[in-house]
Amino acid sequence: MTIQRLDHVGVVVDDLEAATAFVVELGMELEGEAPVEGRWVDRVVGLDEVRFDIAMMRTPDGHGRLELTKFHTPTAVSAEPENAPANTLGIRRIMFAVEDIEDVLARLRTHGAELVGELAQYEDSYRLCYVRDPEGIIAALAEQLS
Repeated sequence: MTIQRLDHVGVVVDDLEAATAFVVELGMELEGEAPVEGRWVDRVVGLDEVRFDIAMMRTPDGHGRLELTKFHTPTAVSAEPENAPANTLGIRRIMFAVEDIEDVLARLRTHGAELVGELAQYEDSYRLCYVRDPEGIIAALAEQLS
C-alpha cells in the first residue's frame, strides 16, 4: 500500500494565539481548536504526561492543512539554533501560493514577520520570498505571474 495523501504538517509553536493569527493573515482558515492529553497521546509521541493545545488550519481550497501545536507538558525544546538559516538540515520552510505578494508581506509584517532575504522574481513565472514569523519559522511565499 502507498500513501493516499498528505494529511497535514505539524508545527510546534510557543505562542499558539500569535501563530494562529499569523497563519490566518496568510489566508488559511481555522478549522478547529482542541486540547489534547491522555495515555493514548503519550504512547503515540513517546513522552509522558503530554498535554498540548492544537489549532488546525486549512487552506481556502480545502486541500492543505497545518496543525499548530502548543505543548504545556512536557515543555517544548529547541533542536536547532534560534532563527536557523535556510540551509539548516531538517524541515526548513512551508511554501504558500499567494496572490498579491506585496500585500501579503505588508499584512504579515503587522504580525512581526521579517524578510529573510528579499523579494525576487524568477524569470517571467514567479515572485518569491522567504519570511520569518515571530516563532522563527520560515514561510516561503510565491506569486505566480502568468
